[in-house]
Amino acid sequence: MSSDLRLGIGLGYWQASPADDTATVQTAEALGYDAVWIGEAYGSDAFTPLTWYAARTSRIGLGTSIIQIDARTPANAAMTAMTLDALSGGRLRLGLGVSGPQIVEGWYGRPFPKPLARTREYVEVLRAVWAREEPLRHEGEFYPLPHPGGTGLGKPLRLITEPLRPDIPIYLGAQGPKNVDLALEVGDGWLPAFVHIDSFEKMYGDVAARARPGFDITATVNTFVDDDLPAAFRRAKRPLAWYVGGMGAKGANFHFDAITRAGYGDVAQDVQDLFLAGRREEAVDAIPDELVDGTSLIGPPGRIRERLQLWRDSPVSSVILMELRDEDALRALAAEVGL
Repeated sequence: MSSDLRLGIGLGYWQASPADDTATVQTAEALGYDAVWIGEAYGSDAFTPLTWYAARTSRIGLGTSIIQIDARTPANAAMTAMTLDALSGGRLRLGLGVSGPQIVEGWYGRPFPKPLARTREYVEVLRAVWAREEPLRHEGEFYPLPHPGGTGLGKPLRLITEPLRPDIPIYLGAQGPKNVDLALEVGDGWLPAFVHIDSFEKMYGDVAARARPGFDITATVNTFVDDDLPAAFRRAKRPLAWYVGGMGAKGANFHFDAITRAGYGDVAQDVQDLFLAGRREEAVDAIPDELVDGTSLIGPPGRIRERLQLWRDSPVSSVILMELRDEDALRALAAEVGL
C-alpha cells in the first residue's frame, strides 16, 4: 500500500450494549493505522469514547464521524473539541453534519430546514471561538451571539483557554451535491458515505479539480474481512439495506439519494419499499453484488488489497474501515497492504 492512501478504523456508535474497544484501538495504533473515528446517532456520543481512547494511546488520530450539529451549540462544540484536542496532543479531526429530519426534529426537537445555512454558520462560530481574536459576536439567522432576546444581558465573551491548535481541522459529512460544495468551500475535509467507487465522478463530479491543496477526502467504507466470500457479501448487504431502507423517512433519506446518484435508483426504491413493509430479509436480497462491492471492502485480505487500488486511483485520500473491530483481521489486513 503506497503512502498516498491512509487507512483508519471506524467504530461507529454503540449498538444494543456499551462497548469498550480499547484493545482494538491500541492494536490499530501499533500496526500503523492512521486514525480511529467515532460516530453518534441517538445512543452513545462521539466525544466521550474518543477521550477514553485518547488517554490510552499516544499517536493515532481521533476523528468524529460525525457529531450532529443540533446536539450542541457551536460554542459548546468548540469548547469540547478544543479540550479533547489539547488533552490528546493535537490529534482531533472534527467531523460534523446535520443528520436528518427524523433525528433532528424527533430526538433533538430542533427544526431541520436550511441545513446548509445552519452548517455554514456553525463552522463560522467554531473558527471564531478558536481564533480568540475578539469577544465572540456572530450575526446570523441561526446562531446570533449574543442572543438578541432574553434578559438583554448577554455579553460577548472570549474563550478563556488558548487552544493548542486554533485551526482544528473540520470535516463535513456530506452526500448531496450542495453539501459537498459547502464542504469544499468551508471545510478542511469531507466525509462521504456510501460512495460507489466505480461511480465517484458520476456522483460528485471532478472533486479533485475543485478541492484546494491539502483538502482531505476521507471516505467511510464498510469493511468485512472474511475468507468466505459469499458470507461476507451477505454481511455487507445488511447495513446497506438498513441505511437505504430505514435510516431516514421516505422521501428524505440521504443514503437512498446517494445510491440513486450512483445509478441504482430502482434498487434503492425496491430496498426501501421492502424494508418499510417489514420484509427486511427480502430487502437484503434485493441488493445486487455489484452495488455492495462498489460501496464496501469485502473478502479475504488479498482481495481487499486489490480493491483498495480503486480507492487509491480516486480523489479519496483516506479510507475509514468501518466496523473493523476484529484484531486478527486488523493484523492480517495491515500485513497484506504493508502498513
